[in-house]
Amino acid sequence: MNKTFPLLLSLALLAATLLAACKGQGKASATDTDTDTTALTEVAFCADSALATIKAQCDFGARVPNSEAHRRCADYIVARFKALGLDVCEQKADLRAWDGNILASRNIIASYRPDLADRILICTHWESRPWADADPDSTLHRQPVMAANDGASGVGVMIEIARLLPALQPKVGIDFICFDSEDYGAPYWRDDEAPADGTDWCMGSRYWATHPHREGYKARYGILLDMVGGEDARFCYEGVSLRYARDVMARLWDCAARTGAGHLFVAQDGGWAQDDHVPLNEIAGIPTIDVIPYLEGERTFGATWHTTYDTPEHISTATLQGVGQALLQMIAEEE
Repeated sequence: MNKTFPLLLSLALLAATLLAACKGQGKASATDTDTDTTALTEVAFCADSALATIKAQCDFGARVPNSEAHRRCADYIVARFKALGLDVCEQKADLRAWDGNILASRNIIASYRPDLADRILICTHWESRPWADADPDSTLHRQPVMAANDGASGVGVMIEIARLLPALQPKVGIDFICFDSEDYGAPYWRDDEAPADGTDWCMGSRYWATHPHREGYKARYGILLDMVGGEDARFCYEGVSLRYARDVMARLWDCAARTGAGHLFVAQDGGWAQDDHVPLNEIAGIPTIDVIPYLEGERTFGATWHTTYDTPEHISTATLQGVGQALLQMIAEEE
């Protein structure tokens, strides 16, 4: 799902002392777990359940803004969260895209224990990119992306976590937000029309950051899930996350190590992503990290990113399991 063109840059641009500080504080490193005595939660994430939710979203077709598949999938997500007993509201906004099109956007917010003042935010984007402009077959570049990983995977993980909250009994309120209109950035053949500041991407999250669903909304921190079901997934420290929320990233990586997902959450430098966590950090002021693949080589975000191969057949339940269980552990440890 993610966004940009080559907007991931090397973390070599980050000062070495920044990463040293991250790895040296508290639970900053996935290897520094031998002295941690925090009990692991007995609540088990079900990757098969998350995968079923991913498939259900893809069954509607590519969820390109303004399409019937987009409308029907949004209704489905709303219904799923409501069926789990969460308080659900929608932000509907007509957003003008870089090409002049007006996107009838729907941010979906599902709240667990909305009465609690102390809250955490878990988010993703849910719509599909209109162009598979990174597909190996250039004749398919104007086809839409099914977005099983780049969109639907984050929703699948969040809905499964929401299902498990009554058993987990967290001590904080949780807001799940499905952002719309994230992946509508200009394709390469229209690059000259794209705004130089990258605001053709992440339109739904930017709207929410400027107009939160609740006046004066605050959260302890946020976690963005972006492409969290890939067969080749490998999550490294992302640069914007380190700048604004190093301790949050350190905690999640530590939880992943203790729940058996240290091979997915690798304690090393990644890149910089222009993603939905940027407006949450820079506009809303919520320290938010991005759980996003970082792979060496040409296909930084994974083999299926912005291709016609981003389908449920290429989703890994092992990846979903690792991400979901790490998140459950982190939520369980909130005081």
